[in-house]
Amino acid sequence: MRIGVIGTGAIGGTIAALLDRVGHLVEVTARGEQLAAIRESGLRLDGGWGVHTARVAAAETLQTRPELVFVCTKAQDAAAAIRANAGLLDGIPVVIVQNGLAGLREAQALLPGSDCVGALALYAASYLSPGRVSVTTTANTYLGAGDGPPPAAALDAARILDAAMPAHAIDNFTGAQWTKLIVNQINALPAITGLSAQEVIGDRRLRAVLTASLQEATRVGYARGVHYGSLQGLDDRTLRVVARAPRWAAQSVPLLMKRRMGATPNPGSTLQSIRRGQLTEIDYLNGAVVDEARAAGIGAPINQGLTALVHEVERSGTFLAPADVADRMRPLLAA
Repeated sequence: MRIGVIGTGAIGGTIAALLDRVGHLVEVTARGEQLAAIRESGLRLDGGWGVHTARVAAAETLQTRPELVFVCTKAQDAAAAIRANAGLLDGIPVVIVQNGLAGLREAQALLPGSDCVGALALYAASYLSPGRVSVTTTANTYLGAGDGPPPAAALDAARILDAAMPAHAIDNFTGAQWTKLIVNQINALPAITGLSAQEVIGDRRLRAVLTASLQEATRVGYARGVHYGSLQGLDDRTLRVVARAPRWAAQSVPLLMKRRMGATPNPGSTLQSIRRGQLTEIDYLNGAVVDEARAAGIGAPINQGLTALVHEVERSGTFLAPADVADRMRPLLAA
């Protein structure tokens, strides 16, 4: 099958390499050093799903019309990437593999003639160097759209992807997006401190900040009428308890996340962007919580504070010590 993968960072690179490994004709988009490396040496994958070098066609935009496309850019780059490839995407199934809440809605507006579905990649992967990606934690990818049963396009795409890596179509994709947004609360603090996700959770001061931001985000979801989907040991019933629990009890959620990550250091996608000198998608993660809180007529000061600290590190290029983060967030946690 002819499959396009737009964006070949850690997540897109993994999808492209594994689809190539099972025999699909894969074409990818990339830029700069990543594009040059893929053209010269292929796309090299290692880690939890084995080792494979994918020799795939690569350019800044798709050159041939595929039968199925995965859009795997950062959230802030997705609209431009879709517009740049729109002539080849119109009328074919398009899978939006992104963090946050806005990606699928934006794609559906830009591609009204296509069956657009969303995907939540729960595996962890790292962009090691141009042309090289490593899977640090294996996990499922879930596909769907809306708050009902998965549409036919999600079922078909999940079947194709599942032959290469664990993938399933699910009900209540909107609720699952919100649960993934809660899981992605782990991204901000590694980007602020330069520590791995496991190190952040292992630090009592940072774990308190993470727990508070996670509880705040969960309450915002309920204020917006969300029924959370079931992902990574979290579901609506569990999160309802977490939202109301004292902070010392709610820290069980980050500790569960740490156990699921395993021993291989997980930098998170936001820290990976910082390390490469790129703008992060924090406005689509913690920033999305702030936007949804505003729509609900409430505040989200902890998520707003974390968003601001990530932008500060983006501008300065200097990480903050855990003690500094704890001191600066303390007034917000006490509010």
